[in-house]
Amino acid sequence: MILVTGGAGYIGSQSAKALRVAGYRVVIFDNLSAGHREAALGAPLIEGDVRDVDAVRCAIRESRASAVMHFAARLVVAESMHDPAGYYETNVRGALATLEAMAVERCHLFIFSSTCAVYGEPTEVPLRETHPTAPISPYGQTKLAVEQALPHFERAYGIRSIRLRYVNAAGADPEGDLGEDHTPEVHAIPRAFDAASGGPPFEIFGEDYPTRDGTCLRDYVHVADLADAHLRALHRLEQGGASATYNVGTERPSSVREVLSAVERVTGRAVPHRSAPRRPGDPAMLHASTARIREALRWVPQRAELETIVSDAWRWHSTHPRGFQVTPRPGSPPRTPARWGGG
Repeated sequence: MILVTGGAGYIGSQSAKALRVAGYRVVIFDNLSAGHREAALGAPLIEGDVRDVDAVRCAIRESRASAVMHFAARLVVAESMHDPAGYYETNVRGALATLEAMAVERCHLFIFSSTCAVYGEPTEVPLRETHPTAPISPYGQTKLAVEQALPHFERAYGIRSIRLRYVNAAGADPEGDLGEDHTPEVHAIPRAFDAASGGPPFEIFGEDYPTRDGTCLRDYVHVADLADAHLRALHRLEQGGASATYNVGTERPSSVREVLSAVERVTGRAVPHRSAPRRPGDPAMLHASTARIREALRWVPQRAELETIVSDAWRWHSTHPRGFQVTPRPGSPPRTPARWGGG
């Protein structure tokens, strides 16, 4: 059994689905503050707060979880600049409480959803795992704080971990079961869809960066490829592999303007946009090397083309115009009551 904290959220739900397809039983632990009950796809769902050690302990003990995939966190860089206390409370305290619960219940495998924001402003690209860590946002700093705690939990309690530092998650489940539904929406591709569908114009935050067209460069990685990376990380730990840190991306950075062009090609619609000031905490470029994860875990992104990512996301967006309302498809994982063993 695998406990997936934040498993009703965007990346967590896709990873929980991948686990089930691979034959694992799954229990989702989520407070539903940003996740969606429907995204559990019938897997057992425990409503709880990761900051509550006793609640996490109970979930681990009663499900007999052998590993934890930890996605539960707040994740908006700009928001973290204005609410650092909230980010430390959720991201750091929540992760440490989860690790404490694991230590007590003798659950010794931990997959951590981290971020390339731990590097801060790159001094060289592509970013490698050996690049100095100097976050420029509370979001990045909170993720790094958890990473720095993990070796201590391994020495004291035997919890081995893999930290996955990924770039911008994007796209949607290729089978149409899951997609991105945040309120408010802050990610570039769904914001572009909204603008193309009659919503507010897309805001380009900064057009004077030292990049090829003046807008930020980001490496967009498909959410299904991220889920595969988490599954491979779990396999490595189950096979006795050592703790490790890996970047996850495509090595194909795209500018904001290139994303807008891709959205226009896929949707056949113009994307109204306007210039806005730079956002605090945004580096000009995030472009990560994935040589280490390709070699160690044999992970290769299968849906790396920007237009593929945008097409999958648009399919979700256009079939779910009012947000997360999952319609069962033939062959989808069965919707079972939330009970132990139902995953």
